[in-house]
Amino acid sequence: MKNPFLSIGEFPDFPNMTPVAADEALPQLLKEAGARVDALEKTATPDWEGFVRALDDAQHPLFAAWGIVSHMQSVCNSEAWRKVEEKFQGDIVAFSLRVGQSRRFYELAKTLRAALSTAQPSPRLRILDKMVQGAELAGVALEGEKQKRFNEIQAELARLSNDFHNHVLDATKGFSLILATPVEVEGLPAQLKAMMAGENDPEKGPWKATIEDAVYAPFMKHSRNRPVREALFRARATRASAGDLDNTPLIDRILTLRKELAALLGFKNYADLSLASKCAPSVAAVYAMIDELAAASRPVAAKEDAALTAFAAANGFVGKLEPWDKAYWSERQREKMYSYSEEELSKYFDLPIVQDGLFKLAERLFGVTVEPMDREVPVWHKDVKVFRVRNAEGGEIAHFYFDPYSRPETKSGGAWMNELRSRELRPDGTLRKPLALICCNQALPDAKGRALMRFTEVETLFHEFGHALQQMLTRVDDVDAAGINLVDWDAVEVASQFMENWCYDAKTVKAFARHADTHEPIPDALLERVRAAKNYRAANASLRQLSFAKLDMALHVDPPADPNAFKEQVFASYTPGSSVPEDRFLNAFTHIFAGGYAAGYYGYKWSEVMSADVFGAFEEAGLGDEAAVRRVGRAYRETVLALGGGVDPMEVFRRFRGRAPSVEALLRQTGLK
Repeated sequence: MKNPFLSIGEFPDFPNMTPVAADEALPQLLKEAGARVDALEKTATPDWEGFVRALDDAQHPLFAAWGIVSHMQSVCNSEAWRKVEEKFQGDIVAFSLRVGQSRRFYELAKTLRAALSTAQPSPRLRILDKMVQGAELAGVALEGEKQKRFNEIQAELARLSNDFHNHVLDATKGFSLILATPVEVEGLPAQLKAMMAGENDPEKGPWKATIEDAVYAPFMKHSRNRPVREALFRARATRASAGDLDNTPLIDRILTLRKELAALLGFKNYADLSLASKCAPSVAAVYAMIDELAAASRPVAAKEDAALTAFAAANGFVGKLEPWDKAYWSERQREKMYSYSEEELSKYFDLPIVQDGLFKLAERLFGVTVEPMDREVPVWHKDVKVFRVRNAEGGEIAHFYFDPYSRPETKSGGAWMNELRSRELRPDGTLRKPLALICCNQALPDAKGRALMRFTEVETLFHEFGHALQQMLTRVDDVDAAGINLVDWDAVEVASQFMENWCYDAKTVKAFARHADTHEPIPDALLERVRAAKNYRAANASLRQLSFAKLDMALHVDPPADPNAFKEQVFASYTPGSSVPEDRFLNAFTHIFAGGYAAGYYGYKWSEVMSADVFGAFEEAGLGDEAAVRRVGRAYRETVLALGGGVDPMEVFRRFRGRAPSVEALLRQTGLK
């Protein structure tokens, strides 16, 4: 049988994509890619087909295979997959740098860019602009010892990032508490108790309390067991901070290396290097946004905290609200204020029905149809489903995988969307259709087969589907700018955050909120209470995100001697009373130490300003006016979704909205103004 990594077809042969197969294929793929690139340096011509497409084709087989290795690490994590990634990661980094530092390719990109008309900006011009910039940020201008040191840093950073991620994963799944008596799980929703019980009787136990996402968040909201809440809080706050899994030295080393890397490229600090390829014009502009939103949030947050303290005291709590108390008492206050419980609400959100409602929304707004594949497609786990997307004429335009459930032993926490293939129109006229994947981490279906979702999980699904829509509904034919490719990092959350707004639109929610047992639609009164609760403690949530953004940026402007001690200063300024002295939040901050958000976490808020303003266009048109909603939806598809990375994100926004973004919509929609 041919190695599946050597010939990746329309749908990867996941069942046969094993660590052994990857280990066998990668040396050949690296050798072939290297030979093709070497030859291209001699034969490339300063035109699109002879250079840009030829370079893409030379690298594609290797990076397609490596992307699947990274994906399998996220969804089927094992020692064998880790060894493959560790074994070849240095070679992949070296190959990438070898291409990025090619003087020949750099000069060809500049020559071809100069030949294109700038009067009519096109995806190809943007691709070439980013190629030139990418080469410069990859150290193409460095020589001798400086370039050697630059490459050493990049290789070490890749290793450290991988180690950081694995330490967090291992520390998370390595902690648990066994609760043996029913009194220890009082207050927990039935679905959560069933998940914690595993193969045991959900009512008799024992139950396993963990700090993985699917258990931790609802446990902290509902458990009456204060000592266990405290134990879980402290364990989660100190993840990856002891023994062989301690990320503290990795943080120091990563920050030091990033600072050195920036200096080699002529930047004052790593934050300036990061922003060179983003929408935000400067560190000062990022700080100004953070300060403006924080100023609007702080007085409201103070009132929220005072009200929570008073509520807890009035309901029998004695003493100071500790960090492990706040989620619990916040949930009790929310239930009291809005007269519904999270468990009651979750019975109206059964995954298959929510999923269908989400697909109907996509049809309503964007004129596309989403349906299950009518033939078998190989997947990496039995719970994974595959869907196809059709346009209004019925033609297939994209496909995506959906992996919904938590598997804490082998699957990374959180939720994400990744692209496995981007749209590309080939010279022979054939079209490679986008292939995306969505991964979530909700609880498995219960004994009745109901995959009940917390409302936050509904929002998460909409969020990730928003990313997937931008990847799949692109109209850009050049692969390097199709879908989310080349979308600036601080604008990449616009399409995802925009979709979350529809979780509060009455017409949209009524289309999928059906009681899992009776199939009755969600009562209007309950839905209105959910909508009213949208901004419950929104100011505190805002300050939490702003504290992460400020911390991340400050760490990369001037790395402190003790990053975690500095973190305490930032948290004390934005979210006082939210942590414990031994807190090591940074040790599990994978976004900036094992992901793409270094000196870029502010992008969530930067994007949120734009996404709120985008949804404002629908509000202004009238959410009750179906014709207007469809008209604005099609305009959104033809700009934000269709243009992808082929146009600068700020220009995309202007084409949709007719003006620059304003913070006003976000302040209004979140109740801060």
